[in-house]
Amino acid sequence: MPAPERKDAVWLEPKLVAEVAYTEWTRDGRLRHPSFKGLREDKQAREVHRERRDDEEAPMATTRTAPAKKAGDPTFGGITLTNPDRVLYPDIGLTKLDLARYYEAVAPFMLPYAVNRPISLVRCPEGYAKECFFQRHAMKGMSKAIKEIPIAGGESKKKYLYIEDESGLFGLVQIGVLEIHDWGVALDHINEPDRLVFDLDPDEGLDLAILKAAAVEVRDFLADLGFTSFLKSTGGKGLHVVAPLTPKQCWDEVKPFAKAIADALVSARPDRYTANPLKKTREGKIFVDYLRNQRGGSAIVNYSTRAKAGAPVACPLRWDELKGLKAAAPYTARTLPARLKAMKRDPWEGFFSTRQSITTKARKAVGQG
Repeated sequence: MPAPERKDAVWLEPKLVAEVAYTEWTRDGRLRHPSFKGLREDKQAREVHRERRDDEEAPMATTRTAPAKKAGDPTFGGITLTNPDRVLYPDIGLTKLDLARYYEAVAPFMLPYAVNRPISLVRCPEGYAKECFFQRHAMKGMSKAIKEIPIAGGESKKKYLYIEDESGLFGLVQIGVLEIHDWGVALDHINEPDRLVFDLDPDEGLDLAILKAAAVEVRDFLADLGFTSFLKSTGGKGLHVVAPLTPKQCWDEVKPFAKAIADALVSARPDRYTANPLKKTREGKIFVDYLRNQRGGSAIVNYSTRAKAGAPVACPLRWDELKGLKAAAPYTARTLPARLKAMKRDPWEGFFSTRQSITTKARKAVGQG
């Protein structure tokens, strides 16, 4: 904010979240051609991160210039890690170097879910406890291992981001990315989603047992419609139930179907579920968030860290692990590598080989057509 305007500014604690469309950030930090779209009561103010302008430098320190590489700086996948001792999770002392080592350990498991897919990022260059930014476009100083692709019909004419190998993953670490979200599509089927995602978002303080029972209900409901589904701990307070799709149906078909499923769950158990994002409707219930199944919507990638205390991570789970789950976010960047070493089989075994689509029978079962 320019100094003359700061002089008379009144600062308030943010409580409401609004969705605003705009063309770009200006150099003085303003939105160009902003358009108010409405309030988002499904989001809490503390979850919102400012999107960084494209003309700002990617390597983040107290200055705008890129930090010089130092002799002996560690290298991962051909990416030199500057400021490796920077603490990103101060509550547990986890550094940028620790984060790179975490991704080095999980890369073989994570990359199949992350490469060659449009991604959205949450960057916290000085740690999750300080300012974070939501980002979908390239910026100065970003590694060439982070790729760009134009996507026609997107909310912006600018190119979007993706990675194609572990070098891209470490390129994200270098610029302070703490969360990686994918769009639910692969680059070779950019308009045909390859998964249905139901984000079960419980009200604050809701008993974990209710959330676990809900995940089973959603799984069984999807099974009745002909879908095999898989379970994910998001690293937050909710769980994802994910059904892979053969990528041949467009967003205009997938989103209404996902909404119909959410509405059917609410009709069957109005005491347990709501599909309404308004906070006042969610007291004591679970919000079935189907909005991730729309163009540009995204979901946390398997094994990504979260920008939260303790460095929790998104973790695929076996369904038979659900009963013994003691917390919605059971693993962290400190503890997950040990799980992977001890793991005898992939918890999402069969995910990529599952072939299933939205059938006419399934549509009719949820009141479509």
